[in-house]
Amino acid sequence: MKHLTALFLKFSAYLVAVLKPLGFWGAGAIAFLDSSSIPVPMDLIISGYVWGDRRHFLLYCLMAAIGSSLGGLVPFYLGRAGGEIFLLKRIDRARYEQLRDRFERQEFFALFIPSLLPPPTPWKLFVFGAGVFEMRVRDFLGAVFLGRLVRFTVEGILVIRYGPQIVTIMHDLAQKHLGALLSGIALMLAALILFALRKSLRKRKTSQPVA
Repeated sequence: MKHLTALFLKFSAYLVAVLKPLGFWGAGAIAFLDSSSIPVPMDLIISGYVWGDRRHFLLYCLMAAIGSSLGGLVPFYLGRAGGEIFLLKRIDRARYEQLRDRFERQEFFALFIPSLLPPPTPWKLFVFGAGVFEMRVRDFLGAVFLGRLVRFTVEGILVIRYGPQIVTIMHDLAQKHLGALLSGIALMLAALILFALRKSLRKRKTSQPVA
């Protein structure tokens, strides 16, 4: 098993070495592979791109977000093709029903938040679940793209300001305080949703004709 893992890591490193000189096209291709099949340290790779070409950092983040959303269609369609049984072999019934209920309540944010978070978030599990629960492809692509774009852009800005080592520091903090991070993001999203609902209600009241 250790031998196979070592070979896999060498193969991943080889692919990154081949694709990285392609510039922003390479960033998109590496992100596609990371999301579809071959996991790589995507945040560290993006930080390297950004640090080496700060003027075009947003282009690298954009291409990586596009590649990630398109690559995610692979596990997404695997889930749609009949992944319910496979998913139940990996997680218990309670976890399965929790994922299903989350997608039914608010499928966009159920995928946007995991796409926004760094490792060790089990992102492919949510993507696979999105396929199992038949999320619309348009909403799937939008949620992954926006989540990844925000994540890579924030990381890119921090790399420009503090250097590439900030990514490693962020990952260490995320692993130690993942629960607090999730809670904070959930509270912010809840506040934004509440604000949007209140604004919508106000518009409806003002647009109603006076009797």
